[in-house]
Order: sequence, then structure tokens, then C-alpha cells
Amino acid sequence: MFDKLEFIEEKYRELNEKISDPEVIGNQSQWQKFMKEHADIEPIVMKYREYKSAKEQIAGSKEILETSNDEEMRELAKMELSELEESMESIVEELNFLLLPKDPNDEKNVIVEIRGGAGGDEAALFAGTLFRMYSMYASNRRWKVEVMSSNETGIGGYKEIVFMINGKGAYSRLKFESGVHRVQRVPDTESSGRIHTSTATVAVLPEAEDVEVELNLNDVRVDVFRSSGNGGQSVNTTDSAVRLTHVPSGIVISMQDEKSQLKNKEKAFKLLKAKLYDIELEKAQKEVASERKSQVGTGDRSERIRTYNYPQGRITDHRIGLTLYKLESFINGDIDEMVEALITTDQAEKMKMAE
Repeated sequence: MFDKLEFIEEKYRELNEKISDPEVIGNQSQWQKFMKEHADIEPIVMKYREYKSAKEQIAGSKEILETSNDEEMRELAKMELSELEESMESIVEELNFLLLPKDPNDEKNVIVEIRGGAGGDEAALFAGTLFRMYSMYASNRRWKVEVMSSNETGIGGYKEIVFMINGKGAYSRLKFESGVHRVQRVPDTESSGRIHTSTATVAVLPEAEDVEVELNLNDVRVDVFRSSGNGGQSVNTTDSAVRLTHVPSGIVISMQDEKSQLKNKEKAFKLLKAKLYDIELEKAQKEVASERKSQVGTGDRSERIRTYNYPQGRITDHRIGLTLYKLESFINGDIDEMVEALITTDQAEKMKMAE
């Protein structure tokens, strides 16, 4: 570990020189690349320097204990040594965490798909509740939400809604939301007050860069058609809706929310690229899962991950066994406590694997 830290510190010194070099500053793309590298490794270097400083102080305290005859000095050194050794444990733990491999997708925007599952109209209403929850969470973090496509039921719910969340670190915060979400509540239409159980599926896809996805346009069939709303009502009178069919994978993307065919086509390709990239990610996650069974982030989209129980006002995440009794604030976007618990569990598992 310490050889690696020495290498990172040396790299940090080199980057310091590069980002101060007028020639590099003149080349903005290169300068930004070096600045990002510098920012990425700075927390590791600062923590390593803290480690080296603590190590020197420990050596100094031990020397006093071994050589000094002054009892008062020895007592002070003993107290200092105890505190330093305790803080050293914490520093080493933090260094181990900082050296864990970063998920390259963590800083990306996300495309979120929510579909009503079992439960008919109630499932569609629950899909609407989840969309509102994630939208409010995004708003709290000053992220931008853009609806890409939606299929409304007419009673405030969605058979399906696809939306993009633009914001730094969106994927790192939302990647563990993929899976089946279950709701237990009394529907407004239920006169007897009987509790119904419904489900909705959530898929969180990192936005794919062009360089990350090999997309042969000859593999994509593009159809245009006239968009229509609920009950076949025409939304507009031009062939602005777009359907993409990716022949090798069988993925079909339809987009009709925009009045412009060009905009619909652009959104459809963005979603297709994200889906193809996600297939590759899922393959990679399954390979990792064969080596370690992770509680979170297994990539299994059919897994039931969370229950929202309205009568008891609770939310339970089944992967980590966490129950929170704050349903109302949770569905209003206050999901950070759950998000943090999922991230912490995943990090702890990765640290165990690294040992």
C-alpha cells in the first residue's frame, strides 16, 4: 500500500508543476485533464501526508519515553502517544478507503426508467409517486430533471416514465435504486379499506458517452410515425414520433414527447446508447458477483429491493435490512439516509474484499 501511496504523491508533485506551466495552461483541454487528475488524487495525498506527520510524531514521543528522565515529560509523551496511535488507526482506515477503485460512472448523469408492475392502476399511481420522489430529491440537490418519454394513465399515474437527471454525482447517489419497489397501501378506489400490494420497477442507467458505446447505425432501424395521446387523440399532425429498433439486441425505443422529430430522434438515441452501455455494465457486475455476493448493486433488476408500507409509515430496504419510519418525508424526496446506508454498506464490502 505504501509503495502505491509514494507513487501517487510523486504523481501529485508532477501534476502540480504541469497545471502551473503556462504552456499547459494555454492548451485548455490538456490543462483540464491534468486538473481533474490532480483533484482526484489530492484527498489521497493529503491523507497520506497526515499519516506521515502522525508517524513522525509517534517516533518523537517514543524517543522521549526511551531517553528522557523527566517524569513530567515522559507522562506527556505517554498521553500523546496514546492519542496518536488511536488517530493513526483511523488514518490508515481512511487511506484504505480512499485507495478503493472508484466507479468510473459515479460522476455521470443518469437516465431513470420507472414502470408500473403488478397492481394495475395502483401500480401506475405508485410509479407516479416514485417519479415525484426522485424529482424532489433531484431538486433538493439542485439537479435538473428532464422527462424523455412518458405513458400516462390519465389518473395521475404512469405505465412508464423515462427521465434524465443532470447533476454531478447523480449516478453515485442513485445507482442502488434499480430493482423492484413494492407498495402496501389502501387505494383511494378501495371502499372496504383493504390494503393492496403493488409494484413498480426502477432502472437507473448511467448516461453513455459516444466513446463508450460501439453503435453501428446499420444495426438500427428508424421508423417515424404520428404521435398520439391517450385514447388515440392526435398530439400533432406531423410524423414527429420516432421508433428505434436495435436489431442485434432487440431493444425498441419509442419517443414522441417532443413536437420535433429531430429532438425525439436525439433522445431516442441517447436512451438506446444508455441501454446498450447498461447491458455491458450488467455483464461486468455479474462477473464480479460470481467472485463476491454483494448485498447491494448485484445488477439483478428483478430483485425486490424495498417496501413502502403506508399503514405503518415505514420504508424497508430488504438488501441491508434497514427500516425507516419516515414514509411521508421519504416520498417527498428525503431519501439521503437510505442512500448513505446503501453506499456505506457497498464500501464496507469492497474494503473487506481488498483486505
